[in-house]
Amino acid sequence: QVQLVESGGGLVQAGGSLRLSCVASGRTVSTYAMGWFRQVPGKEREFVAAVSWRGGTSLYAESVKGRFTISRDDDKNMVYLQMTRLRPEDTAVYYCAARPVLATMHVIDYESWGQGTQVTVSS
Repeated sequence: QVQLVESGGGLVQAGGSLRLSCVASGRTVSTYAMGWFRQVPGKEREFVAAVSWRGGTSLYAESVKGRFTISRDDDKNMVYLQMTRLRPEDTAVYYCAARPVLATMHVIDYESWGQGTQVTVSS
């Protein structure tokens, strides 16, 4: 498995931007698809964005398309989530996740998870 640590969360006003980072270690991370998910208390964890190994395919939830961008830097074992035009409904704990090779939108497909970073968007 891959070990993941997120950072970059915080408090931002609606319309603002944040960049989340996730550093991976362990297995050869370049062969893993990397994803971002989010969760609010009392709700299920939901898909945000994912990118396949070598950046071949990127997937986005409809709610974040055009506002969020996922990217990866395999030389640094990093994956990023650039979030722009943030909305109060984006408030959640954001989790980085990894699975072999191909990106999917399903929580159950991912085998490694970080501890999460809180993002709070004020109105």
